[in-house]
Amino acid sequence: MPDTTTVRLPKINEPAPQFQNVKSTHGLISLGDYLQKGKWVVLFSHPADFTPVCTTEFIEFSRKYDDFERRNVQLIGVSVDSVYAHIAWVRNIEETANVKVKFPVVADLDQKVAQSFGMVHEAVSDTATVRAVFFIDPKGTIRALLYYPLSLGRNIDELLRVVDALQTSDANAVSTPANWREGDPVIVPAPLTQQDAEKRVAQRDGLDVQQWYLSKRTLPAKKASA
Repeated sequence: MPDTTTVRLPKINEPAPQFQNVKSTHGLISLGDYLQKGKWVVLFSHPADFTPVCTTEFIEFSRKYDDFERRNVQLIGVSVDSVYAHIAWVRNIEETANVKVKFPVVADLDQKVAQSFGMVHEAVSDTATVRAVFFIDPKGTIRALLYYPLSLGRNIDELLRVVDALQTSDANAVSTPANWREGDPVIVPAPLTQQDAEKRVAQRDGLDVQQWYLSKRTLPAKKASA
């Protein structure tokens, strides 16, 4: 009989499901190993090795690897292929596209990682993962998640933008508007009383007050790394 067990999908601001000592192209890895180092983790799944859309994504992830690293982000890929298939595919990508795939790729043959993160959508395929992305902060909390169909390649610059926005919000207690990119004005919290709303509009305090509930400010520029 088919397995009718309902897998609960992880949600934003919940603890990320932990995986320990899983096989990968970098040997056995555990999610907690990266979190203990204070790293953010971007965990992403792909449907299958040696497929065209996935190959273009791995090329772009590899080209942007240093950008993720500068943001203290550890990339981890995962699919239900074997570690041997992963190694062969990674080597093929490196030879063909002249890039280095520096991040580990989990060989999730038993689907334990994929199922715990809700990466297998049976309406699409019960033998392949959809294109899921989980943004996990150093506390092990899921901060954002994205799902894409098999036919849609991801925009890696958008994933970097999400990391920038989450880290900026955490560091400055602000929000980020639509289409925000690093260096753009951010949104400050809205007043919580009528008196404070009137004060916000009257005094402004160096803010760009568009409405009492919508005010922006520009953050100081980040200092360049030495």
